[in-house]
Amino acid sequence: MRAKASRSVRLLAGVGLCFAGLVAGSGCGSQKAAVSDTDVRADRARQVAEVWDGSTAAARWRAGFYLTGEEVQPPRGGLHNPADRQAYEDQNIVLRGKLPETGPKDGPVTWAGGESLTRPLMGAHASYTTLAGTRVGGNPHLTVIGAKLGEMSVATSRGPATVPAWLFTLDGYASPLKRAAAIPSKLPKPPIGPARDIPGYPLDRLVRIAADGRSVTVVAPHGACDDGAVVDVLETTGSVVLSASVKERNDDGNCTKQAELQQVTVELERPLGDRVLLDAHTGQPVRYKGLRGISSSGS
Repeated sequence: MRAKASRSVRLLAGVGLCFAGLVAGSGCGSQKAAVSDTDVRADRARQVAEVWDGSTAAARWRAGFYLTGEEVQPPRGGLHNPADRQAYEDQNIVLRGKLPETGPKDGPVTWAGGESLTRPLMGAHASYTTLAGTRVGGNPHLTVIGAKLGEMSVATSRGPATVPAWLFTLDGYASPLKRAAAIPSKLPKPPIGPARDIPGYPLDRLVRIAADGRSVTVVAPHGACDDGAVVDVLETTGSVVLSASVKERNDDGNCTKQAELQQVTVELERPLGDRVLLDAHTGQPVRYKGLRGISSSGS
């Protein structure tokens, strides 16, 4: 891979010179013919994979606690009705009871194989504020009437884990709303910087990893003047690198210039496992954020 990485550096330098020439009014036709956007993205993905595979950053990532699924779980059986679901999405959750003022500062994150990691814990009040918006009240809304420390299962980059969690009692519900109290590890410093003048866009977020690990769903940006987002994948033994771009539209019709977000599912040749999922543009792991704030029309 090192020979390919050297070629990548030369190609990227050529693109930068071409960009400078365009600004100055000179042409770069021969360079454009030699280097396509697809080639540039592919070389960048190979470069990202090379520096991450076997790196200290990758080792730290595999030893850390990173969520790949929701840190909040609704009461057993789900929320009762559309009004309650809307209140949850709008973060319209009001407090009508007392929350614990104190709790343990640290707690264990435990994986199925027996491995564990001690992480600092978020308090009950801080956890509540992540659920409730800054302006709450009115209808529809959910009402918290108490909380206690318990545990829950969450999806992580190292597989399912059991973590300490705040169990919030909701008015009208027999089972609690759970919110993970364990604070995820800080992402390691990437061994490569963000790309410059590379066609395409950084990914917005990771929203889902298939149960069998054979596909990942991400949210990618695109514009109203193109035909949607495209995500290419490069798989190695240590990483999976995603490169987001757009499918250009052939017509010259008028369109607005707002940005849009689109869910894209990427099929993998083999399960993701403990490989690092990386964004080629930023050179960083793709962070899980869930679908809150993403409309269904973006799927």
